[in-house]
Amino acid sequence: MIVGILKEIKSEENRVSMTPAGVEVMKHAGHEVLVEKYAGLGSGLEDAAYAQAGAEIVATPKEIYSRSEMVMHVKEPLPPEYGLIREDQIVFTYLHLAAAEELTRVLIKSKSICIAYETIQKADRTLPLLTPMSEVAGRMAIQQGAKYLEMAQGGLGVLLGGVPGVDPGTVVVIGGGVVGTHAAKMACGLGAKVYVLDMSLDRLRYLSDVMPANCFLLFATPATLRDLITRADVVVGAVLVPGAKAPKLLTREMLKTMKKGSVIVDVAIDQGGCFETSKPTTHTDPIFTVEGVVHYCVANMPGAVARTSTLALTNATLPYALQIANKGWHRAMKENPEIKSGANVIKGKVTFKGVSDAFGLEYVPIDSLL
Repeated sequence: MIVGILKEIKSEENRVSMTPAGVEVMKHAGHEVLVEKYAGLGSGLEDAAYAQAGAEIVATPKEIYSRSEMVMHVKEPLPPEYGLIREDQIVFTYLHLAAAEELTRVLIKSKSICIAYETIQKADRTLPLLTPMSEVAGRMAIQQGAKYLEMAQGGLGVLLGGVPGVDPGTVVVIGGGVVGTHAAKMACGLGAKVYVLDMSLDRLRYLSDVMPANCFLLFATPATLRDLITRADVVVGAVLVPGAKAPKLLTREMLKTMKKGSVIVDVAIDQGGCFETSKPTTHTDPIFTVEGVVHYCVANMPGAVARTSTLALTNATLPYALQIANKGWHRAMKENPEIKSGANVIKGKVTFKGVSDAFGLEYVPIDSLL
């Protein structure tokens, strides 16, 4: 199979979907790999390293799309690429379609094979291609929250860890999954007082065993959230419904009860955000303020630490990309239910329930196409 590795064009997105080491693995399996010129530069990966691994360096995205049977990205296709996607072409990337109606309709019209990293799911319901970036984003959420608490950034001037004789800051993490756990670990490591809210008692019991003493695990109810946010210095939104739009958990009215200069970090912004007042921002212009509360809503947080993110992402995606390339999408989905769960839009049909529900589109079970 001819596999195309595209240069990212989303604002301040420095990741790349495959490393030279990944290219070498693909080549050994008998596949041809096209890499767009300078695709890896943002992650410190030179064209020469890709060429040495066996890739052909290609000048334009148009040529990548025209020649490749499968194209790989990190982020979703953007408008300049819409007209380049071909019928029956495999598009393998993070898509987040439940928060992107225009892109969904473009992909339906293209009749391409759209497999989303974020909905590939194991039997135990874990999300192996979302996990590494969730780990990065969770840890970054606390770094950013701590930074924007500084007065020079518009924050209320609180040091999350405090100092002897002074209370530490309070961090509220909504969601005890991968993002929430890594955010809580970072915040606890800084010495903050950390609350993690989740609706799964089993998850709370697990976290109770592994988290330090300054992490407090609470069952998530609206009343608990309303109470905690009045004391919070940083609130991290870490709620995920795989492939579906994120639920709005913190309303504008609730925001009014928070301390002026406190910070909210909406890690769920890729899926529409879990705070009512959230809107996507960029690394260039990452924050805005509503009701005196600083909002950090960057939609591609791991792109800021591209070297780490690219290596972690390739480790996770390469085995799946290799299966798709070796077998073709049809056989790969029939033989591997994890890859099948990544099917979002296939040959003009919406095959993921969360996407069809988001926009009132007809849902076609993927099994009916296999």
